[in-house]
Amino acid sequence: MNIMEACDIFIGTDIVEVSRIDSSISTSGKRFLNRIYTDIEQKYCDSKSNPSIHYAGRFAAKEAVMKALKSSGHNKPIPFTSIDVHSKNNGEPVVILNSDYKGKCRVSISHTDVYAIASAIFISK
Repeated sequence: MNIMEACDIFIGTDIVEVSRIDSSISTSGKRFLNRIYTDIEQKYCDSKSNPSIHYAGRFAAKEAVMKALKSSGHNKPIPFTSIDVHSKNNGEPVVILNSDYKGKCRVSISHTDVYAIASAIFISK
């Protein structure tokens, strides 16, 4: 069976200014972090020399995943914390969807000191 016959593929992309995320962290602190990021994501980002770029990358990834899920027809609210972006030892981002989505999601994240961008692919079953 061909993969194109077995499933549908949906994409999403997002770009965010690192300063916007940094400002939200400065203004709202833990309230913002806990609303957007899981404990594991916070621990990962805080372990980096410049946490803001990693928070921005994860924010862009979550937005990209939401766009891919919405384009698949999902019409319910998607909490930011229901999308968990981990990193493998080699740095590869891994998406864990903490809800009943029928499929798998892959994401790519890139950032500079100014911008973070992410692209996501949701492959439905």
